Amino acid sequence: VLDPEQNNTFTDHYLNVPFDLSQVLFIATANNMATIPPALLDRMEIIQIPGYTQEEKVTIALRHLLPKQITENGLTQEQIQIPEDTLKVIVAKYTREAGVRTLERRIGGVCRAVAVRVAEHASKAKHEKMDVGADKKQVTNTNLPAALSQDVSTLAHPPEMPIVIDETALEDILGPPAYESEVSQRLGQPGVAVGLAWTPMGGEIMFVEASQMDGEGKVTLTGQLGDVMKESAELAMNWVRSHAKRLGIEKEKKLLEKKDIHIHFPAGAVGKDGPSAGVTIATVLVSLFSKKCVRSDVAMTGEITLRGLVLPVGGIKEKVLAAHRAGIRRIIMPYRNEKDLLEIPNNIRQELTVVLAHTLDDVIQDAFNGEFTLMKEQPATSKL
Repeated sequence: VLDPEQNNTFTDHYLNVPFDLSQVLFIATANNMATIPPALLDRMEIIQIPGYTQEEKVTIALRHLLPKQITENGLTQEQIQIPEDTLKVIVAKYTREAGVRTLERRIGGVCRAVAVRVAEHASKAKHEKMDVGADKKQVTNTNLPAALSQDVSTLAHPPEMPIVIDETALEDILGPPAYESEVSQRLGQPGVAVGLAWTPMGGEIMFVEASQMDGEGKVTLTGQLGDVMKESAELAMNWVRSHAKRLGIEKEKKLLEKKDIHIHFPAGAVGKDGPSAGVTIATVLVSLFSKKCVRSDVAMTGEITLRGLVLPVGGIKEKVLAAHRAGIRRIIMPYRNEKDLLEIPNNIRQELTVVLAHTLDDVIQDAFNGEFTLMKEQPATSKL
């Protein structure tokens, strides 16, 4: 059906009549390409459409969704105002999607609540006008009707119009926030670092934690990790062990046989997988064994090899924007992902300091603000 070289005489097994499909365009959509059979995927032209960023969602809401919902709910710009800051709160705390369908529903919910209030004011003003009209017939003072008409005008146009929706009003209408994004916090103890993750709903920052305790040298991984992430943790652990002398943690290396290591990714109910946590795990382990804290304003992403090379990863745009939303202004990423920075809006790029890492040595030097002294390895052969 999909091969234009063969589907000009396609015969359906039900009709048994050949017909031409060569001029038919088939369009298929999917949220995840991993579940598409390889033979079918090979016959497709793939068009990747990334999800909207937070800034793009706010702009779409201002230009299209908000005016549309105001009109559909019988309101005017003089009756309701939803500032840009309030729209940012709706996007960040009440929606988590790649598109804007839920965002439009949330804006519609706010407009309907305001429409009810406007209708109640209109009904109250109508009854007040009827009562004033009845009293007006019984009063002979000529100055009274003007004052009464002014009162009626005030009731018809309540003084609180337009109704401005702030964060407090938003919570009254939509309820408590449905989503709370993790914000950057000071990493005040060793064994904690901030990583960057990609999700279908956009990027997220992710705290990685590690601790050690007396035991038998066992490594425990928790947080619903997939196979790729487990392999990244093993790579990071083996790299740290093999470079313990250079890192100045050789004494800790000898204790590893009697210490259990626990690596945890918070939000344990959410499954996590993907090749982008290697540098974060390695940094966490170095921090744990050296008892030095990672910089509190830095987040990182990238995969590693046994030799300590930092490999490129995907989803850079979403990850960088997630770090920016969380207040993080310094990002460590693979050198080969430099080209992906062109997708970042210029106003956001100017506020960030991006460190491009070739090896794990580069990552560790920057993550610990240059306080880490890496000793050079002795060459295997002497110089002639």
